Amino acid sequence: MNPLGQLVVLFLVAVIAVPLFKRAGLGALLGYIAAGVLIGPHGLGVVGDVDNMLHISEFGVVLLMFVIGLELQFSRLRALRKPIFGLGTLQVVSGIIGIGGLIMLAGYPLSLAVVLGCGLALSSTAFVLQLLAEKKELATGHGRLSFTILLFQDMAAVPMLAFIPFLASGGADEAASWQEIAFGVGRVALIFGAIVIAGRYLLRHALRFIHATRVREISIAAALLLVTGTAFLMESVGLSMALGAFVAGVLLADSEFRHQLEADIEPFKGLLLGLFFISVGMTLNLGAVLAEPLRLIAGAVLLMLVKAILVAAIGRWGGKLNGISAVRLGLLLSQGGEFGFVIFSLATQLQLIDRQLHEQLIAVVTISMVLTPLVLFVFESLVKRFASDARPPFDTIDDGKTGAVIAGFGRFGQISGRLLRSLKIPFTALDINPDQVDVVRRFGNKVHYGDASQLDVLRAARVGEASVFILAIDDIDASLRAVRLVRQYFPDVRILARARNRRHAHLLMDAGVRWLVRETYHSALLMAEEMLVSLGRDRDEAQEFVRLFRDTDERNLVRQHEKGLHHDAAKILQSSRDAAEELQRLFEEDQDDDEQKNG
Repeated sequence: MNPLGQLVVLFLVAVIAVPLFKRAGLGALLGYIAAGVLIGPHGLGVVGDVDNMLHISEFGVVLLMFVIGLELQFSRLRALRKPIFGLGTLQVVSGIIGIGGLIMLAGYPLSLAVVLGCGLALSSTAFVLQLLAEKKELATGHGRLSFTILLFQDMAAVPMLAFIPFLASGGADEAASWQEIAFGVGRVALIFGAIVIAGRYLLRHALRFIHATRVREISIAAALLLVTGTAFLMESVGLSMALGAFVAGVLLADSEFRHQLEADIEPFKGLLLGLFFISVGMTLNLGAVLAEPLRLIAGAVLLMLVKAILVAAIGRWGGKLNGISAVRLGLLLSQGGEFGFVIFSLATQLQLIDRQLHEQLIAVVTISMVLTPLVLFVFESLVKRFASDARPPFDTIDDGKTGAVIAGFGRFGQISGRLLRSLKIPFTALDINPDQVDVVRRFGNKVHYGDASQLDVLRAARVGEASVFILAIDDIDASLRAVRLVRQYFPDVRILARARNRRHAHLLMDAGVRWLVRETYHSALLMAEEMLVSLGRDRDEAQEFVRLFRDTDERNLVRQHEKGLHHDAAKILQSSRDAAEELQRLFEEDQDDDEQKNG
C-alpha cells in the first residue's frame, strides 16, 4: 500500500479504536496500541517499516518533555533535586538488582542479567505521564513522585547505553580510550552549556522578535525549531533527545512566552504521542505471543509485580505516601518502557542477546504496557468500593478556585493585577503584545505572552481552575472570541469584561457576559461631576444628576439589548433619542422637587 493509503488506514483505525476504548473506560492509550497491533506487520500488515515509524514518533515524547519542562521553573526543579536523584537512583538501582537477581537465579549469566535488568528497570515516560494527564493526577503526591522518578530514568538511560558495550565479548578491547572518553565528556559539557546559555540570554530576545511579527505560522515554526534543534544537539553527543527538550523547557519556564509555546506545541505533541503508542502496538509480534502466550504473559506479570513492589516500597517509605497512593505509584511505574526497546536493540547488535529473545522481550514490555491501564482500572474500582475515603487531603488535586486569569494586561488589566498582587492573590496574566509584556515584567509583574482568544492558550493558563476570568483585551474581535471560548469550555468560571464602547458592550452581552464595564464610562462620569461643580452646582446636586444619568443610561443599555435594537442602526438611534428625552424629564422633575423644597 502507498504511503497515502497507509496514512488513511492509520487515521481510520485510530478514530475508531480510541473512542471505543475511551467509552469502555480503558483509556485512549490502549486504543492506540490496539490500532497499532491491528495494522502492524504482525497484524494486517498495512505498515511494514515499524522501526522508522517508531523513530519518527519518538519525537512525540520529546515534545511531551518540553511541555513538562515549561511547567517547571528552575527553582521548583532545584527543590526537587533530592527526590529526583535520591528516590530516582534508588528505584533504578533496586530495579536492576531485583530483576537482574531473578534472572541470575534462573541460571543466566551476569552480562545478560545486567542488560535485562537495565532495560526492564526503566518505565515508559510517555505512557505514565499520559495516564496521569487523562486521570488529572499529575499534581497529586503519586503523580509528582512518578514524574521525578521518570525524569531520573531518562537521565540514567544515557550511561546505561554507554556501559552496555563493555559487556560485549571483547568489550575491554573495543572500549574507548581515556582520551576519547574525556573528549566525549567535554563535548557533552560544551553542548549542554551552550543550550543553558542560549536559553538564559538569547532565546527570549529571539522569541520576542519573532512574536512581534504577529504571524501565527512563524511562531509555531519557531517553537518547533526550538525543540527539534535542542533535541538534535543532544542526540549528536549521545544524550537523550527528551532530556534536551526538557532542559530547554525548564529554561523557558519563567519566560513570558511559556503559555504561548505550550499552546503552539500541544497539537503536535498529542498527534505524535498517539503515533508513538500506535508504533508500540505495531512492535507486538502476535505470532510469537500466540506461540507461547502463557510464558510471555507470565513474564510481563512477573515484571510488573517485581517493579510494583519495589516502587511502592520506595513511595511509601522514601516518598512518605500513604499506602493506597504508594500502590498507585507502583502500578503506574510497573511496565517496561520505550528506552528498553533501545537497550535491547543495542544488545542484539552487540550479540549479547539473540533475535528470538529480543522479540520476546519486546512482547513482554508491550504486554506490560497493555496490562498497566487494565490493572489500574481494576485497582481504582476496588478502592472506590472498599476504601473510597482512603486518600488524604494533600493527595487530592486542588480545584484551584482561588485565582484569576487576566486576559489583556494593558492600562486596564493592570489595575486588577496590581490589586491582586497587593493582596497576594495568585493570578495569571496574558497579553498578545510582546513589547508590552517586556515592559510590564520589568516592574516585577508576572505576565505571559499569549493569545487569550486561542483555546490552547486558555487551557495552558488553566482558566478552568480559576474563580474569575478578567476580560480586558483591547481588540474587540479577539475579546469576543475569548469570551465565547470561555463560555463554551469553562462555563463555571465567572467572566468580568471590559467593553470599549456601547457597541462592544452589546456584543459581549450577546456572547453571554453578565457583568461588564465600559472602559472610559465611569471616569467620564467622575469628570462630568467635577464639571458641574465648576459650573456652580452644589456637590450633592452634581452627584445626583450624575446618578440619574448613569441609571438611565444603564437601563437603556439593557433595554436595547433585550429588544435586539442594537442590530438596527435606525432603531438604536431612536432608542437613544427616547432615552435622552427621558433623562431630560427626570432632570426637570428633580429640579422642580428641589425648588419646592427650597420654596
